[in-house]
Amino acid sequence: MTTVNVRYIVEDVDAAVAFYTKHLGFHLISNAAPAFADVARGDLRLLLSGPGSSAARPMPDGRQPVPGGWNRIHLIVEDLDAEVARLHAAGLRFRNDIVTGPGGRQILFDDPSGNPIELFQPAR
Repeated sequence: MTTVNVRYIVEDVDAAVAFYTKHLGFHLISNAAPAFADVARGDLRLLLSGPGSSAARPMPDGRQPVPGGWNRIHLIVEDLDAEVARLHAAGLRFRNDIVTGPGGRQILFDDPSGNPIELFQPAR
């Protein structure tokens, strides 16, 4: 598998780097804060683009890229309950409670800029 790149618009690059490396096991590739940094976990490279980055410039029609929304990275975990407890203890806030479906269990929480992250435990 090749590396997959995902770009998130963030309000504070240093806060985003600290969040992803401390709580989710990403490692820092490069940091050009306050404009940009990139972190990786396995084959996922997350591009963290701050207000001073080219990715944050307005579109020709005037729309401004902003953090948030519902598209998200999806991280597979072995023990969802343990991960939720660990992240709750670290003070992270979740968008919902754990949801169970035919494929497994999931929960959503936000990074410091409001970008969603899904933790997913596949059904056994």
